[in-house]
Amino acid sequence: MVTALTTDLWQRAQTSIGTLWRRAYPERADTVEAELTETRALLLATPENDMAEVSIQEWRLRFHRLLTTHPGLAEELRRVLAEDLAPALSAHPRGTSTVFNATASGHGRVYQSARNQTINER
Repeated sequence: MVTALTTDLWQRAQTSIGTLWRRAYPERADTVEAELTETRALLLATPENDMAEVSIQEWRLRFHRLLTTHPGLAEELRRVLAEDLAPALSAHPRGTSTVFNATASGHGRVYQSARNQTINER
């Protein structure tokens, strides 16, 4: 779910999780949706993996509390994760990374790009 918040699927995640919370705590659902938006903003602003790990732990605890008080929602949570978010995430790979290492010496130049690159030298 946390990974989905960093993709264009984040609104689907927000809606699915908000709907789940609405069934258990209708008065808290809007707050949970707003907190998902805040989590997304933090994840996008802080690209380090540490923030993702903190967010995962935070939401894992929230889901644990939700399921402790409403165990009947466990199957719906599994369905949301397995049917709504997981297949969509596999269609939107985000877990790939590119590592660049370069050394220039003398008057050498280094140009690196993970996508398109145009170099105009005169």
